[in-house]
Amino acid sequence: MKEIFPEAIRNLPQANIPIPGLTAYLSQDKNHQIVFMHFSQNADVPPHSHDAQWGIVLEGEIALTVEGKEQVYTKGDRFYILEGETHSAQISAGYASMEFFADKDRYKVKK
Repeated sequence: MKEIFPEAIRNLPQANIPIPGLTAYLSQDKNHQIVFMHFSQNADVPPHSHDAQWGIVLEGEIALTVEGKEQVYTKGDRFYILEGETHSAQISAGYASMEFFADKDRYKVKK
């Protein structure tokens, strides 16, 4: 897998997100998280909801379906999902992003 993130980010703890082909680095604060994600293979994320989420696509492509409306995002695009909105995703291999989660404990550190 091509290294998309610099060493400073790769030195962050990895997030425990059970999606095959995903490498995710977790920056934790007392009331939010920032996750740097890179997918080495295609992935489907089933419908779910949580606190607000903002992301920016660094590489590749993601098709997000939010409240039944699908939109495709590519490099440089930003997206915002409001708290409680049901959403799912189809993620292409090579996709990389930086995503802010308003949840302070959305993801745990991988052990």
